[in-house]
Amino acid sequence: MKKISVIIPVYNTGKYIKKCLDSIFNQTMKNIEIIIINDGSTDDSEKIIHDWIDQHKTNMEIRYFKKENSGLSDARNYGVNKATGDYISFVDSDDYIEKDLYKNMEKYMNMNIDLIKFKAIALDDKGKILERLQGPIFDKCTGEEAFARLCIKDKYLEVAWLYLYRREFFIDNKFKYDKGTYHEDFGLTPFVIIQAKSVISSEYFGYCYIKRENSITNSTDVKKDKKKAADILKHYDNAIDKIEKINVEEKTKKLIKRYYSNSLLLKASSLQGEEQKKYIQEIKLRKVYRNIKAENLKQLIKKIIIMINIKLYLKMR
Repeated sequence: MKKISVIIPVYNTGKYIKKCLDSIFNQTMKNIEIIIINDGSTDDSEKIIHDWIDQHKTNMEIRYFKKENSGLSDARNYGVNKATGDYISFVDSDDYIEKDLYKNMEKYMNMNIDLIKFKAIALDDKGKILERLQGPIFDKCTGEEAFARLCIKDKYLEVAWLYLYRREFFIDNKFKYDKGTYHEDFGLTPFVIIQAKSVISSEYFGYCYIKRENSITNSTDVKKDKKKAADILKHYDNAIDKIEKINVEEKTKKLIKRYYSNSLLLKASSLQGEEQKKYIQEIKLRKVYRNIKAENLKQLIKKIIIMINIKLYLKMR
């Protein structure tokens, strides 16, 4: 039976962590190693975790680590280094998973597939379903084929927690999340996908993503929003440089460039005023229009508008 290492980075999520841990402990598949990384929490998270561990001393392996705060990316990297399972799963400490998630993925793990994708449900703090996050379903294929299917609409969910990763594949490719940045999934996950020899997508909705107002992805902090925008640009620059060094087909390189370019444009929509103006200037400097597909009249018009007036393009989206 395959073993899963479930990595849970924790930072000031005392309100949510117990439900998260319970959802992993109560999995119908029991060959699980729970790795909890306390990333320098300053709330009551540590006490809640210790109390929970004391109440759940059974045959399931539970490992707790505490480190200085260095961000989600570094906590995930830290957890990967501690993992011993055949597969790695990331669960954010303010989210939770359905009790049959790993059991439903077991048949794919037994096939030794590098990357196993499942689906998620977005909920609010009170448990109300906001959205069932859809995506393409496909049988076993190569990573390049999978990326082409996932990017059929020029964007997709690139979050780390939507996949199970074969640990040997992850380690051998020396994958690391970029420390100290937001949207670290955006920076890494596309490259994880295209370098996989095998990927499969399941229709099972097993991950419950909580959209809370002060989370990383839903913050209204202006300073934080500026940092997020800067990090998106950084990930774009790194991706454009990195893709030329990877042995993949030319059409995959074009697709990666198009994906990151479309993501830059999408991010501009979330900015306002002077910050949006500065960000658009950065997009222009990078000449992202060169990476936009223009295989029909509609796409050609879209590309021309981006070349001439990005702000107008954003209003038309």
